[in-house]
Amino acid sequence: MERPRKKQVLLFHCLEAEDLARKVAAHSDLIQLQSINWRSFDDGFPNLFIKNAQDIRGQHVAFLASFSSTEVIFEQLSVIYALPMLFAASFTVVLPFFPTGSFERVEEEGDVATAFTLARMLSNTPISRGGPTSLVIYDIHALQERFYFNDTVLPVFESGIPLLKQRLEQLPESDKIVIAFPDDGAWKRFHKLLNHFPMVICNKVREGDKRIVRIKEGDPTGCHVVIVDDLVQSGGTLIECQKVLAAHGAAKVSAYVTHGVFPKKSWERFMHKNNEESKEAFTHFWITDSCPFTVKAITGKAPFEVLSLAGSIADALQI
Repeated sequence: MERPRKKQVLLFHCLEAEDLARKVAAHSDLIQLQSINWRSFDDGFPNLFIKNAQDIRGQHVAFLASFSSTEVIFEQLSVIYALPMLFAASFTVVLPFFPTGSFERVEEEGDVATAFTLARMLSNTPISRGGPTSLVIYDIHALQERFYFNDTVLPVFESGIPLLKQRLEQLPESDKIVIAFPDDGAWKRFHKLLNHFPMVICNKVREGDKRIVRIKEGDPTGCHVVIVDDLVQSGGTLIECQKVLAAHGAAKVSAYVTHGVFPKKSWERFMHKNNEESKEAFTHFWITDSCPFTVKAITGKAPFEVLSLAGSIADALQI
């Protein structure tokens, strides 16, 4: 069977995703960067302009989004709604981090599942000439969130874990790596992608008013243990896991999360003091570039290292 020809893609992007967009375009001659004037009226509301809009007709079009705050979602949705209506042959939205993904449950009456809200907003994207919009998201918090989208968008769930696996293979003593999960949820989410590594599963137990992290199964003794999760906020759970793993004999402890959210500069908790690694420190802390503001903040600071999604996004645009 003849393989389909690869397509030329016109890639638009929001302001904060410009660096990542340039890296994506650098991966393929078939991806051409386009631009938008992100202007505002005096009252603060968007005054947007898509440059060379007439050239979009009959072309495959993509938009690289970053919903880093509620302030930017409206202007980016305005562009997302406009692009497929310019007679694009197909339309793809790449939203590396789905920011409300961890708010997907209603545990008591009155809870608002904002993951569903954002999914509905994206589901209102107009259909292009080629059909429903493809929506590329990396390591969404819960796979069942695909059912929050309606039939006008096709969610494509990708993962940053292959980037981690490539990086781990480059490490010395890669045969002594153990993967740890901070809870059962992370294990369910990722263990099949990492099943050739030995594993440790942690969990949280309540003791009085405190929640204590303990090892549920597995042995970290003498190994380089890498804690894996989809995202980090304050980092408290990762720090408690590191302490427990070190106390049980781990030679080194590192961490990987696809989405380094780190509100209120919480990444500072993980920095090596005086540029030196201590027993309490993480040897490596890998994140992807799904959260652009975090990438700018931690670049060049130990123990952080950014694994770029650019190549994976370039491949996803050919789906």
